[in-house]
Amino acid sequence: MSQARGGRLPAGVAEAMEALNTSVHIDQALWREDIQGSIAHARGLVRAGILSQAEGEQLVDGLGHIAQEIEQGRLAWDPKNEDVHMNIEARLITALDGLGRKLHTGRSRNDQVATDLRLWARRKSQEARGAIAELAEVLVDVAERELDTLMPSYTHLQRAQPSRLSHHLMAWQELLRRDAARLADAERRLNECPLGAGAVAGTGFLLDRHATAADLGFDGPMRNSLDATASRDFLMELSSGLAILGVHLSRIGEEIVLWSTQEFGFMALSDGFSTSSSMMPQKKNPDVAELVRGKSAVLVGCATTLLVLEKSLAFGYGRDLQEDKRPIFDAFDAALTSLRALTGAIGTARFDRDRLEGALGGGHVCATDLADYLVLQGLPFRDAHHVVGDLVRQAEQAGVQLGGLSTEALAAAHPSLSAPEVRDALDPRRAVERRLVFGGPARERVAEAIAEARQHWASRAQRAPGPV
Repeated sequence: MSQARGGRLPAGVAEAMEALNTSVHIDQALWREDIQGSIAHARGLVRAGILSQAEGEQLVDGLGHIAQEIEQGRLAWDPKNEDVHMNIEARLITALDGLGRKLHTGRSRNDQVATDLRLWARRKSQEARGAIAELAEVLVDVAERELDTLMPSYTHLQRAQPSRLSHHLMAWQELLRRDAARLADAERRLNECPLGAGAVAGTGFLLDRHATAADLGFDGPMRNSLDATASRDFLMELSSGLAILGVHLSRIGEEIVLWSTQEFGFMALSDGFSTSSSMMPQKKNPDVAELVRGKSAVLVGCATTLLVLEKSLAFGYGRDLQEDKRPIFDAFDAALTSLRALTGAIGTARFDRDRLEGALGGGHVCATDLADYLVLQGLPFRDAHHVVGDLVRQAEQAGVQLGGLSTEALAAAHPSLSAPEVRDALDPRRAVERRLVFGGPARERVAEAIAEARQHWASRAQRAPGPV
């Protein structure tokens, strides 16, 4: 029988299983959290009287020395030990022998990895929120610097109404504010401690799970041991928030690509965030924005992977969950890389004020203001809309902007349009300043928005490190 199967088959199967089973090349990224959780567990075993005070201190010291070895690159990760948890435990046993073998009392790799992941995810989410804040602060800085730079606003990528560059940049900042809030909300929900839940049904040792949770900075222990080890919705929520962030960064990137074209000419990226063509020497490509657009696909894919991974799992830990790490690691890597690249790109970009304001000279951008003027003269808006629409057609036939029509042509459309103040309604700069409504692009309103945003992001920076 063995001859029929061939001498290579058993070894080949073992190698394939080892490759499938081993995860240390990926999950070694959790080593800090694994040691942090193990130290808290050792202290919990002391509190429960399972270990003596001296034994607990030896374990904590031993784990501290292993952390130093990893920091210095002196620990050789062994794939035969499968994962980060077993590698660290094997090193501890080598160092402390029998005492090292006691650390896993009352603990399973199921609650161990769930704890490590929550600690890691909390730390990376805080890092991501910091990077979001840095990008937002750069946007606020540029918005303040360009407060007097006007430009058209757009709908359907067509010039719509007069606005200002600062108002547009502050719209990007509003997206980031919600992105940061989404991650903070997710952090609140993930900030529960699985440690002590064991493999699935807790442990017979009376561990003080509340004290262990406090040691690790969690709000408290997870209330159900089955849920604690079997659920990864906290990763789904974080990755979903990162996917939304990625879509927002992609939209910003798309506008940077458009604005960098010769057709728009609104901005120029610095050489440090651009590349040239391998064939065409005249090209300066906005690669930073295009790469950020590409990263959004990675972020959406990571969220989808985590959703599908748990879709058909029965309760209780399943080894499928070994695949939960790569997508969340990749998601945070893509998000942080994109945020930092855009922060540098926007902070060093140059905006062409003449080109931006010159774009107000096309597209009849003050048509709505002329209709609003007629409304103030008593005309219903729908009638005013019709009158101005006819005037736009006349202007296009004459090859001029709405403001280029003669006073006689305006008066012929409606008697109220013969007044001298009609020309004020057709002045883009005056039109912007009329938009004093809260959230509008008038200089006063945008200046208020900038001041409020500065205060918002500064208060976040001053907040003590923690889950929220």
